[in-house]
Amino acid sequence: MSEILLTRARALKFYGMIEHWAEVCDTPWIRQIIEWEEQARSYRSLERRLTQARLGHFKPLAEFDWSWPKACDREAIEELMELTFLATATNVILCGPNGVGKSTIACNLGHQAALHGHTVLFTTASEMLSDLASCDGDQALKRRFKYYEQPRFLIIDELGYLSYGNRHADLLFEIISRRHQSKSTLITTNKSFNEWGSIFPSAACVVSMIDRLVHRSEIILIEAESFRLKEANERTLLQKKQRAGRKHSKGLMNNLGDKEEKA
Repeated sequence: MSEILLTRARALKFYGMIEHWAEVCDTPWIRQIIEWEEQARSYRSLERRLTQARLGHFKPLAEFDWSWPKACDREAIEELMELTFLATATNVILCGPNGVGKSTIACNLGHQAALHGHTVLFTTASEMLSDLASCDGDQALKRRFKYYEQPRFLIIDELGYLSYGNRHADLLFEIISRRHQSKSTLITTNKSFNEWGSIFPSAACVVSMIDRLVHRSEIILIEAESFRLKEANERTLLQKKQRAGRKHSKGLMNNLGDKEEKA
């Protein structure tokens, strides 16, 4: 048991304690101190990963309305939540129209990965490509490439909502190539692969880019009307009911007041 504690102390780099291990190894407080430090470091590490992930606010997958989409492979998404795809550097492509929950699913996967000790980065396609394109000089560009290359799980949201030039296509191709077969990348898009030419008109690397993405990937199609439109309609209906209820209550109060005056 003392050897196990010593191994844990070495992992924590408690060099002073290790130097005097023979003097302190049998004291009852050693185990507690090591456990406290392990817990504190684990918590700080999780906080750091979540901050660096930049996931922002998102709806938990437990609140996802699976009955709304016309087509959505729930079993495949729940299997992705087990994170086995990270071990094989499998990419994930979530494809569907606007507002169907692609970003929600992506953020939940990112959060799950961070909770389990993986480095995660969430970015939109426009933010990442603008960042890379604005780099002044080769060294600055190399640093930003490294920034997007390093995370175990990179999430690129909203690819297909804007069109980009050849320079942006080359930058995205470079990111995908650097991560190919070593780290997982998730992309949400509202365009099927045969429409990616409209995202990067005349870019020569589009076919190669798609080839690297799908070489080892899980592609999930979502068919549904917009969740945001659905929720907006539900809010409007609720507000109408609330207004009608207030109007009815006001009418009852007025009638009661009239009866009291006549009495």
